[in-house]
Parts: sequence; structure tokens; C-alpha cells
Amino acid sequence: MIETPMKTRREFLRTGMLGGSLCWTLPAFLQNTMFSLHAAADGQNIQGVTGRDGKILVVLQLAGGNDGLNTVVPFGNDDYRRARPTLSLGEKQVLRLGEKAKVGLHPALTGLLKSYEDGDLAVIQGVGYPNPNRSHFRSTEIWATATDAEKSSSTGWIGRYFDNACSGCDAAVGITIGSQNPQAFAAKTPKGILYEAAGGAKRGNRQDPSADTAEDSAMSMSAADHEEEGPAGGSIGENSGPASLSNMTALDFLERTEMDAQVTQKEIRAASGRAQNSVRYPGSRLGQQFSLIARLIGGGLPTRIYYLSQGGYDTHTQQANAHPRLLQEMGDAVAAFLADLKAQGNLGRVTLMTFSEFGRRLRENASGGTDHGAAAPLFLAGGGVRAGLLGSTPSLAAKDLDDGDVKFNVDFRSVYATVLEKHLGVKSEPILGRTFPLLPTYG
Repeated sequence: MIETPMKTRREFLRTGMLGGSLCWTLPAFLQNTMFSLHAAADGQNIQGVTGRDGKILVVLQLAGGNDGLNTVVPFGNDDYRRARPTLSLGEKQVLRLGEKAKVGLHPALTGLLKSYEDGDLAVIQGVGYPNPNRSHFRSTEIWATATDAEKSSSTGWIGRYFDNACSGCDAAVGITIGSQNPQAFAAKTPKGILYEAAGGAKRGNRQDPSADTAEDSAMSMSAADHEEEGPAGGSIGENSGPASLSNMTALDFLERTEMDAQVTQKEIRAASGRAQNSVRYPGSRLGQQFSLIARLIGGGLPTRIYYLSQGGYDTHTQQANAHPRLLQEMGDAVAAFLADLKAQGNLGRVTLMTFSEFGRRLRENASGGTDHGAAAPLFLAGGGVRAGLLGSTPSLAAKDLDDGDVKFNVDFRSVYATVLEKHLGVKSEPILGRTFPLLPTYG
């Protein structure tokens, strides 16, 4: 009998190393991953939704601790003005959120103001959690895993969504645009594509999918890799030494191999090439990342979660110079993205959620900046979002502060629960571990 030569990488994945010769040595959780890859290699579309009918969540992390008080500004508050003699913004500077509102957006957020006035943006005030932690590493971990501050988890909240709602889905059910997958993606059965893209050859305002661009340069399949805070507040990098299959975690296995990277990369490039951006995006890295996500959505890629991050928000010094630039970069990129989705007819399928690991302290410091704080606002945007101000504006009176910081009045897990149940259509309790009050952000 003459064997037919292997012609495609999919055939290799289906018949060779990954599914056959290794499976007898793999632990059960990796065998499940292999079965999913087999189905993908066979061309089966196990995922129940397609690129045209599924709901999509886009998560934007504002890394470093965004100053919420100078993002959604309580311009009429005397405590705010006294605590920030050089950084406070006045009524004539801010972009008021309605005539009666006592808060307004930073003047750099003109793009978001238009989305707010168009009915596509909700501002949720005072978001945080009990017993706030002011360490970047630990607070990011709390947001990523959706645990109490005193507890820890080996899985992230998005990873648990994958485990509970995406069994049998392709690995590209989640895509991170950046240099490493977030801890939020950590799952028992790893899913998620890491796609490094930093712009590239363009044709007009559209990247040329046929060109050799940075979109093609690096992509890998992995679950979350992250730094964990050590006992003394330092960071412990991941163990990069050799590991045997018997004790290798799913993360290690998937990061040390690139099982279907080339196939998925071609699928991403194909989806990107099927759609064109209808608006001009900012030339920033973040703007081009949003441009790519819009094309992937328009091109029908069946991804449910997109994740991207903008850094630089740790504004301990000279905040008046750095913060407006960051906010304008973010606001203009988000505004272009929402306008592009609206032109596609896809805005109703998409929710964009921003978050930062914490806000900044009420009082400015001696270096013209602000230090690590606690609660802060976040944004939800999309065609299905009920626009407006949600949650009470936090009190800045000394008696109402938490060790000098803004107290939360909305638990961030209520935001997660609302997005999971009202947008993605799944029960939140198995994912978050218990029930949280839902917010009136969809209606």
C-alpha cells in the first residue's frame, strides 16, 4: 500500500506528532487540547458561532494605573481642587457629560465625548474591590483572576469563560494583540492566540495583507504567561528551564511548541484581507492594533475575545505632560474603532471594556504626579451598551476616603458579570465563583 504524502500542516497536526506519537504520554488536560486541534485540523467548525453572528468582547487594559480623577473629572468638587493645586482641571477645560453633570471627560478625550453623545459609551464610576492592593503585580492579578484580594487563582476570568462556554472552540476563540497573553486568559484547557502586530506596509489607511508586514512576524499559541509578585513584593519570572511532558503544564507545553501557528496566522491574514477599514485610524501603535481588530471582525474571524493593552499610566512624575498624550491616543483609537464597526454594521455585536489595575491617589505628589490609588472609572462602549453615567460619583471628603484613596462603589466583578450575562449570554456564577449584582448597562 502506497501512503499518500502529507500535503498540509493541518494533515500533519491531524495525523502525526501532536495527535498520535505524543498523546500516550500527555496528561488528560493536554489530550483534550489535542482532540480540539484534531477537529480544527480536519476543518471542522466546532465553534457554535460564526464571525457574523457571535457577540464579541474587546478588552483594553490601561496598564500602570490610570488616574481616574483626571479622566472623568469631578471639576465642581472643592476637595479635588484643593488636593491637586497644579493637576486639577476646571469646568472650562473639561468636556462636560451633559449640562447637569458635575463631572466631565479630560479635554484630550474628544473622541470619546462624541461616542458618548452618539449613545455608544457608558462611564461607570468608582469601580474597584474591597481591601484594595496598591501593587501593580498583585492588583493586576486580582483583576485578571476576579478573586478576592486575600485569595489567588491559577485561572483567569476569561480563561474560565473559555473553559465553561467554549469547549471545542478553535484556539483563536481569544486573540491577544501584543507581546504576551494576559493572565486573564489562563485556563484549564488553554486557548488563545498571541498575535504580535505593530503596523506594517499600508495601502492608504489599510494594511496590505499581501505584504511582508509585522503582522506576519510573530504569532504563537499560549495560555497566559505573567509575572507573579513574590513574598517581598518583587517579581518571579516564569521558569524557563527544561520540563518533561509528565510535569509540564499546559502553559509550558503550548508556549514551547507552535502547534498550529502557521495555519492560524494564514487564517488571520485572510480575515484581515477580506475587510477594509472605513475610517482613518491614528498612526499610533494602539490605533493600528484597533485597525487590525476591526478588519478581523469585518473579515468574519470567529473570535469571541480580543485583548490589547496600552502602557505608560504609572504617572508618578510630570503627569501633566504624559497623561493627556496617553488619553488622546486611547480616545482617538477607540473612537475610530467604534466608527469603523458602525460602518461595517458590526457595532451591535461588540462591547469594548477598558480597565486599569487601580486609580491614583487624590492628592498630587511633590513631583507633579500622582501615586498608586484604588477605585477609578472604566468605560464600556458598543452598540448594545446603554450610554450614560453609571454609579455614584465617589465622595472625596477626607472621612469618605480609604487611606487617602477613592473608595469603590461598584465591584469590578459586577462589570464582568454584566458583560458575561447581558452581552456574551453565559451564566457568570460558574466563571466568577459567586453571583454579583448586574449593572443596567444593557437594555
